[in-house]
Amino acid sequence: MADLKLAMLPDRKPVKLTFEMLPDLEQALADYAAAYEIAYGKREKPTDLIPYMLWAFLESDREFSKQRRRS
Repeated sequence: MADLKLAMLPDRKPVKLTFEMLPDLEQALADYAAAYEIAYGKREKPTDLIPYMLWAFLESDREFSKQRRRS
């Protein structure tokens, strides 16, 4: 066992997930990407923003965080 401060890095191989969404959600994601471009001056595709949006949502859910720590 190594005595390094940095633990072994987790698996970082991307996993592809395909799903269907309603047209209203697709439009909302396009609108969010436009707002992102206005805010940061950089255009990003909605598909590139989605993983970070999901992380932000999960990290902001306190009950989920508690349950995840317990398991």
